[in-house]
Amino acid sequence: MFQNTKIPELIDPQAMYTTNGQEAWRVLGIMAEFAAATERLRGIRPAVSMFGSARMQPGHPYYEKAETIARLLSDAGFGVISGGGPGVMEAANRGAFAGKSPAVGLNILLPHEQGGNAYQDVSFDFRYFFARKMMFVRFASAYVVMPGGFGTLDELSECLTLVQTGKSRRIPIILVGGTFWRGFLDWLEGRLVPDGMIGEQDMGLMQVLDDPQAIVEAIFSFYENRGFEPSRADREKMLNL
Repeated sequence: MFQNTKIPELIDPQAMYTTNGQEAWRVLGIMAEFAAATERLRGIRPAVSMFGSARMQPGHPYYEKAETIARLLSDAGFGVISGGGPGVMEAANRGAFAGKSPAVGLNILLPHEQGGNAYQDVSFDFRYFFARKMMFVRFASAYVVMPGGFGTLDELSECLTLVQTGKSRRIPIILVGGTFWRGFLDWLEGRLVPDGMIGEQDMGLMQVLDDPQAIVEAIFSFYENRGFEPSRADREKMLNL
């Protein structure tokens, strides 16, 4: 019988046990985080997730506009969900905090986000990045995307992908700042569409609006004949994210 004498030399049983143990605890931690976050946010409906740069200071036009949009959304009955950090996230929470509906912060410690901002009615601290990202999607009836960097582009791309592929229900995706987004949209339309990497109809998954009141009206218009409560089919999609 053939015996591979090299296998015992290559495998350290103690190392395998340690790695497996760490992974098992990590999976349990992720499950616990999902469950706790879901319970914490369960009553926040309808809600709008707002994304944008962590680096914008109070007084910057993007900060001020985000605060105004969030205040209008809050007074219109929407909980406003942000990343809970500084910059545009703080502006979104700040506007909602001053309004009638909850300001929600989904916090995570990052180099440019040193702790949560002070304008949160409901907050949750995440350890796992992708668990946090799922909560932005799961509880949102719309996305409002302010100018931002890699993180903002990541969130926008994920939202578009989930809707495009049918893994998430169709909801408004609103880009704020026509001048900021123009080059990006021109590139999508001029490169990805002609090359067949996305369909021409996919450009219709998002719209650009700069007027805060028009953003609120666009969200209400989208739901005018369908209501904010997800259908059974929509809930099935969300369970399979």
